[in-house]
Amino acid sequence: MNPVIIAARRSPIGEAGGALRNVEADRLAAPVLRAVLDDAGIERVDDVLLGNVLGPGGNPARVAALRAGLGEATPGMTIDRQCASGLSAITAAASMITDDEFFLAGGVESPSTAPWRAWRPRNATEPPTFYRRAPFAPADIGDPDMGPAADLVAAEAGIGRDRQDAFAARSHARAVAAQDADRFDAELVPIGSVTGDERPRRAFTPQRLARFRPAFTPDGTATAANSCGISDGAAAVLVTSERQRARLGVPGLRLVGARTSGVDPNRLGLGAVPAMRALCERHTPEIVEFNEAFAGQALACLDAVGIDDALASPDGGAIALGHPWGASGAVLVIRLFSRMVRQDGPRIGMAALSSGGGLGVATMWERVG
Repeated sequence: MNPVIIAARRSPIGEAGGALRNVEADRLAAPVLRAVLDDAGIERVDDVLLGNVLGPGGNPARVAALRAGLGEATPGMTIDRQCASGLSAITAAASMITDDEFFLAGGVESPSTAPWRAWRPRNATEPPTFYRRAPFAPADIGDPDMGPAADLVAAEAGIGRDRQDAFAARSHARAVAAQDADRFDAELVPIGSVTGDERPRRAFTPQRLARFRPAFTPDGTATAANSCGISDGAAAVLVTSERQRARLGVPGLRLVGARTSGVDPNRLGLGAVPAMRALCERHTPEIVEFNEAFAGQALACLDAVGIDDALASPDGGAIALGHPWGASGAVLVIRLFSRMVRQDGPRIGMAALSSGGGLGVATMWERVG
């Protein structure tokens, strides 16, 4: 049905415990949903699909849709594919499109307000056991935390600390330059008094980053400075058919390919590589938005697919902007929309990311109109 994105917006990305610390997930997403519809001049949508990882449960997509004033007849569905949730929500919406439908799709995450999680006590005398995350894979297969897994991926790919620090410093420099040039302004929806991304750092040079110690394993190369930040944020796009886009007479991004892949959960950072390779066999992207969870992991994926890392994240990525898990995949697509559609830029672009459990999602887009 040739699904096309015709509007795309996101909230500012705040550091967990930072500027957006008191804004719950549905309150983060609602103004973004509203802004996307206002941009397109559309009053009705057929469904709202949002990625979300940490809760609070209870279908945040439906709650956000009601809070955005979309009406009680508008459904909502919340999707959890960990870090790939937002991009999976977009591809799911694209697969559901028929000739006359409109879907809002994206993601939202608020680690700052997410509820604590605990395993149920086995008896009346045992206290609950709090935990940070649910399993990504059975323990007998291997279920490492993301940081140690990123160190393993970087070591096996031969990506040293110097290259990782240079990549991270470039991400911050690009994000600061984009802020200074107001390149984010058209995609941002203010949340209260918060109008811009909180994380990008000025003067974050490779020399400064070299002072940071390994964060996850004693001899590892991933540090707090060359890894992403845990973040709050929301992002959404409006998906419709090519026929509706042409009727409205607006430009957009047409989805020309989407793949989901799985790899060894012990090397979860490489999850997107098979999906990216499959798409690159048919299309050559001129711009790539790849989620920078960890510098070494991102570089390992780009190298494995044969993509020049200079093409990736031209206005900075998650290392500089932050990683609001359920929203991050949608943020990638919104960044493509700004570069390709708003700025009449490259014709073909890729958005991709790896996810917990050894999963990955990759999408290829073409500028139309």
